[in-house]
Amino acid sequence: MARRLPSQPPVLPGFSTIRILGSGGFADVFLYEQNMPRRQVAVKVMLSEIVNDQVRQMFQAEANLMAQLSAHPSILTVYQASVSADGRPYLVMELCSSSLSERYRRERIPVPEVLRIAVKIGSAIETAHRAGVLHRDIKPSNILLTAYGHPVLSDFGIASTLSEAETQESVGLSIPWSAPEVLMDETPGSIESEIWSLAATVYSLLAGRSPFEIPGESNKSTDLISRINRAKVQPIGRSDVPPSLERVLQKAMSRKPEARPLSVLELVREFQAIETELGVPQTPIEVAMDDWALATVSDLEERTRIRAVAGAATPIKSRRRRRLPPGTYSPIGTVLRQSIGGPSSGAPPIAQSRGMQALAWVLVASAVLVIGLGATATLVLIKANTDAIPKVTDISATSSTDAVTFNWSDPGLRSSDSYQVATSQGGSSTQRATAYRVAAKSGDRVCITVVVNREGKTGESSGEKCVDFAG
Repeated sequence: MARRLPSQPPVLPGFSTIRILGSGGFADVFLYEQNMPRRQVAVKVMLSEIVNDQVRQMFQAEANLMAQLSAHPSILTVYQASVSADGRPYLVMELCSSSLSERYRRERIPVPEVLRIAVKIGSAIETAHRAGVLHRDIKPSNILLTAYGHPVLSDFGIASTLSEAETQESVGLSIPWSAPEVLMDETPGSIESEIWSLAATVYSLLAGRSPFEIPGESNKSTDLISRINRAKVQPIGRSDVPPSLERVLQKAMSRKPEARPLSVLELVREFQAIETELGVPQTPIEVAMDDWALATVSDLEERTRIRAVAGAATPIKSRRRRRLPPGTYSPIGTVLRQSIGGPSSGAPPIAQSRGMQALAWVLVASAVLVIGLGATATLVLIKANTDAIPKVTDISATSSTDAVTFNWSDPGLRSSDSYQVATSQGGSSTQRATAYRVAAKSGDRVCITVVVNREGKTGESSGEKCVDFAG
């Protein structure tokens, strides 16, 4: 079947077209330059020939979902959404690379790197689930990499709210990474099927192929569906993959949903345990734990609902939100009322009233003092335990016959942090090592700067460290 030509990029106010990035069944993605603030962005534009009421609803759902969830460090950032002058809806997104989806098929990705990706993407999926959202298309090509190599989950185009998953009709899906119950139309999607898809994706990154793809044999859709339905996972075939990881993936891809881990978070913790087994630092889990952090998506069920044009689906009973247990705290007013309204001391009414008023003022003053002290203590603790990105401050340099080696002390990196090194000669490196070697010849002035990168964000520069190389 011949591939279609990409559509014409729309004229968008404040943006300049650069080139096409990719095409899909429902949309094209273009590279644009945003004029203010100036930056390059990816713009996903729906195809005019498929835009109808249902597609508009799906697009609006995707825009709302991505906007609400993209604060997560491992979910693709969406900057804005609108409709172009020619009637095509579009999304303006962070520019990322799709190189991972090509890389895993041509080279062996180290096991620790795959586990790091698995924990980060698993954290994103768990966060979406806690917000009541299913992704429904988890696969390697929907994991992109930021400019700093951080994996992010993209394309919530066929996502749905958990409350409607059991009532929606099946939509386009990616067979090699779809759970058997989804392929058999037993469900359009569930937390259990997302666990299956995440495991299948991790398997693919390790094996260089999807779990039920057999090299040298027919791998048509019907063949894959038949093998997936039997759910006999083949060994990955790599000596560096520990048996414990093979077992975890096989369990997560069990034919029976109830045999899989209970949540994506449980699967992610198993990945962390394997990291410890391999002797590498555990990748931190990034999941919003507090209700306030999910407050902005508390009404996702309504605003991101994908309904059939003819009418809305009937939702199943939604999960109850976590609440603070009774007695966790008491407002100050309640404490005052309880203190003032206690048993009578037997004093005359006026004296008792004045005494009660005095007691009330004492309590109010005490409360204000406690709050003030608490605020001060909190600020001290925040400063002491700040998440500020550390700064490299003490770069030294030594020269050899043909190079300068720069060294610095670790300012307090986390396991997922890295150094970004840039030289005056145009060289650069992203690394964990606290040394960097620059080739030089007599008369060269060699300079470097070092910044710490944390979750795609850079800290304050070390300032330029220069050496006049004598040779």
